[in-house]
Amino acid sequence: MAGEGERAADARWRLGAGAAVVLVLGAVAGGVVQRMVADAQPAVVAATPVATASTGPAEVVVDVQGAVAHPGVYRLPAGSRVLDAIARAGGTSAEAAPGALNLARPVVDGEQLLVPTEGEQAEAAAASPEQGALVSLNQSDQAALETLPRVGPTLALAIIAHRDEQGPFTDVAQLDDVPGIGPALLAALTPLVTL
Repeated sequence: MAGEGERAADARWRLGAGAAVVLVLGAVAGGVVQRMVADAQPAVVAATPVATASTGPAEVVVDVQGAVAHPGVYRLPAGSRVLDAIARAGGTSAEAAPGALNLARPVVDGEQLLVPTEGEQAEAAAASPEQGALVSLNQSDQAALETLPRVGPTLALAIIAHRDEQGPFTDVAQLDDVPGIGPALLAALTPLVTL
């Protein structure tokens, strides 16, 4: 029986020693995994600024003119809207035509925003073919397009780009598809343009 007791004690000792070895190996493996995770984290942090830097400009420059409190050139964060540009210019003046611009439209770098007065918008809407030649959406160059009220270089180039990419205009209402032209400007330009 003494032999059985010694064997049992020996088995318990081996079991205890084996458990200790497993615990030590587990601790070492945990340390290795923890070190690998710690080493991997700075690589992820270093990659983040590179990805952000390549997404585009951090700001846009917009010229806000017309019926605003402080006309001028303003720097705005990329992704800003017409509303943000007008607010940066001190808001609209009392003479500004309500609804003349699409306030929710994103602004484009280098763009000029012209906020018309109620009188200017009424004149543009009342203009008829007898008062001047119609401007052809499909034939006019940038300079001719810029003769239209509230159409500056950026918007004229956007109209040309639209017809180059989408083909000739088949309906004046397609101007609404051009970035920068909202319902109010479309209504003002409709009597002044032709296909």
